[in-house]
Amino acid sequence: MSDVNIRPLHDRVIIQRIEERKTAGGIVIPETAGDKPQKGKVLAAGPGKYENGTLRKLDVKVGDQVLFGKYSGTEVKVNGQDLVVMREEDIMGVVEG
Repeated sequence: MSDVNIRPLHDRVIIQRIEERKTAGGIVIPETAGDKPQKGKVLAAGPGKYENGTLRKLDVKVGDQVLFGKYSGTEVKVNGQDLVVMREEDIMGVVEG
């Protein structure tokens, strides 16, 4: 795992992008081509969000691989690592398997 010294608040999560350099057919994609990956690993998750006085815990947890929108979240640099901070609602889904 990574040494992230940041604790997200409320319904925010800290995500490290997962670099995938091959297509489904096995073609290697050079670093200069394409956009930033929209898949990442959850490094830290907040406790949840209060709704009607009740804490609703997050559906994602540390270690989950998730998909998110191209322009989701805010990019930050912590301990030399490029990370993305976003609300759970900006995550489109959890990759199973």
